[in-house]
Amino acid sequence: MGAQLRVYKRRIRSVTATKKITKAMEMIAASRVVKAQRKVAASTPYATELTRAVTAVATGASDKHPLTTEAENPTRAAVLLLTSDRGLAGAFNSNAIKAAEQLTEKLRAEGKEVDSFIVGRRGLAHYNFRERKVVESWTGFTDEPAYGDAKLVAGPLIEAIEKETAEGGVDELHLVYTEFVSMMTQNAVEARLLPLSLEEVAKEAGTKDEIRPLYDFEPSAEDVLDALLPRYVESRIYNALLQSAASKHAATRRAMKSATDNAGDLINNLSRLANAARQAEITQEISEIVGGSAALADANAGSDK
Repeated sequence: MGAQLRVYKRRIRSVTATKKITKAMEMIAASRVVKAQRKVAASTPYATELTRAVTAVATGASDKHPLTTEAENPTRAAVLLLTSDRGLAGAFNSNAIKAAEQLTEKLRAEGKEVDSFIVGRRGLAHYNFRERKVVESWTGFTDEPAYGDAKLVAGPLIEAIEKETAEGGVDELHLVYTEFVSMMTQNAVEARLLPLSLEEVAKEAGTKDEIRPLYDFEPSAEDVLDALLPRYVESRIYNALLQSAASKHAATRRAMKSATDNAGDLINNLSRLANAARQAEITQEISEIVGGSAALADANAGSDK
């Protein structure tokens, strides 16, 4: 009984230490998700106004710009997948990876080759383990992304969309990330960034049914689009990075809270088992004392006779 009681006490100490760690991680994630939410809210007005500007220029331009005109027979597409550098976030990374794989299969079913671009060590490890080709990857900034990180990611993608497919370019650019809905809900979503669908862009910007003013462009509408569209892609990627970071912190907080609660339940169960073992040990000792006392009394009675 004594050995069993020591085992329970050792396990209780171990689980208690783990509970302290998960509780600390839960509190850290809770503080980070608030900061990430503020960054998402702060980036929204810029992204909205930039989307309005792109819509105005694209709809007012007389010539079709390559970045707003779909290819007649698209043959290649690029998919940018946003994951995290760290785990301990429940199904956060697996849901995003699953959405990217479904999108990849869909594009391949349409007869398109797919180039994969990945942000985050978790997504990169998943593809490397399965020996899947990754054109380019970025790591080290998923917890707190900056606008410079978005520019770094957007650069190769814009170059790929501007190249001819015969030279290694792509006809379409798709983005897969985790949308932050609330502290309890985060959804893995996919969106096509380029070529732009003007109706979808107008709908997102809230300008679908608005009467737009007429513009004169200097030096030309195409030059204005050349300047605006890269910034549009950067802002969309930056917003997706922020939403992905907020979703990751929320998922980590939820996972660590569940782990802390489970550790508390396990400690309670182990404490009950330890108490039962201690009571059994005490009962056994009392029984041994009573038995020894009775034997001693019988021995003394026999000697008196």
